Amino acid sequence: MRILLLTQYFDPEPMLKGLPFAKELVRQGHEVEVLTGFPNYPGGEFYPGYRLRLFQREVIDGITVLRVPLYPSHDAGGFRRMANYLSFASAAAILGPWIVRRPDVIYAYHGHAPIGFPAWIIGLVRRAPFVLDIQDLWPDSIMASGMLPVRFKGLVPMVAAWCRFMYRRATKIAVLSPGFKKVLVSRGVPEGKVEVIPNWCDEIQTQPGVIRPDEAALMEGRFNVVMAGNMGKMQGLDVVLDAAQMLSIIEPAIQFVLVGGGVEQPYLQARAASLGLTNVLFLPRRPVQEIGALLHRAEALLVHLKNDPLFAITIPSRTQTYLAIGCPILCGVRGDGADLVRESGAGFYFEPEHPESLVEAVLALHRLPPEARAKLGDRGRHFYAERLSIEVGTEAFLALFATTR
Repeated sequence: MRILLLTQYFDPEPMLKGLPFAKELVRQGHEVEVLTGFPNYPGGEFYPGYRLRLFQREVIDGITVLRVPLYPSHDAGGFRRMANYLSFASAAAILGPWIVRRPDVIYAYHGHAPIGFPAWIIGLVRRAPFVLDIQDLWPDSIMASGMLPVRFKGLVPMVAAWCRFMYRRATKIAVLSPGFKKVLVSRGVPEGKVEVIPNWCDEIQTQPGVIRPDEAALMEGRFNVVMAGNMGKMQGLDVVLDAAQMLSIIEPAIQFVLVGGGVEQPYLQARAASLGLTNVLFLPRRPVQEIGALLHRAEALLVHLKNDPLFAITIPSRTQTYLAIGCPILCGVRGDGADLVRESGAGFYFEPEHPESLVEAVLALHRLPPEARAKLGDRGRHFYAERLSIEVGTEAFLALFATTR
């Protein structure tokens, strides 16, 4: 099968279903071509070695990658972010049909709603079906994230109408959780058109590696609760600072380690400093190959999203990474995310945006003997391997692609 991967983000950008997915498809006997943009995520600036051009072709680990121009941005401003999405969608729709080989199926990674437009256009011109992999529900997610200012709420019905249009045009739709499927069916999408395929993780991040000596020293002798990834509005990480303030009195050995960056990072660092917190450690973003060393050094791994109805049907991608690592999880996500952690038996749940609940969960885990914590991690690792790995997920996508022919 010849498969076109249509995604705004691709290696060297951090991307869940990027190069490893393409390589796994090839390993399982299929041809893959990628249509993407020039790498600028998450900083909003082009990566070294790249500059804006009308078109660029390159080969990464044997995978042909075709890049089209876009407006680089990933700040908190709704206008610039939307310009980023729309510029890529437009360029891919205009150039894509003429530069890609005719695929048997188009796989469109739906990190944002405009991606459906080039998938539809290329499908029309090249007479190919397309599968839409929905990772974010629009307009729900743009309202929850604050990306769309309140004064522009009048645009929400237009965005919703666009999404309904794209759902009708897609041959099949993949979603990451049962909750997503229920919402789409309630919005008129035929149930048989939607397939639940849980996300896997970037398995490079699960390799132990060697921790940097200075960071090892900062974590030495502490009970480290680590969260690695984006620090945005949706993560609601004020709860970590509030919990840290309480724990500094109750159990000073417990330390929160926040690894990465995002629009909220400067605010969180400033607030931690103003509170005088010595049990919150901020570490910078680093290549995915180095994340595993920090995650393996943790006593617990933290996942949290704001207490919003949208997030009750969302499974944050870091959850799969944490399961694969084999470390106990502290889960502050409602609904499907919590159900996944409970089903795996890999950790404890706490109420989102509830610092007292987080404190209780951290203390409960801290009081367990080391062998009991190790068993929690082992359960998560085995659950991931059997149910969520990239090999298992790729087989599910290939079965879905086969139904479009």
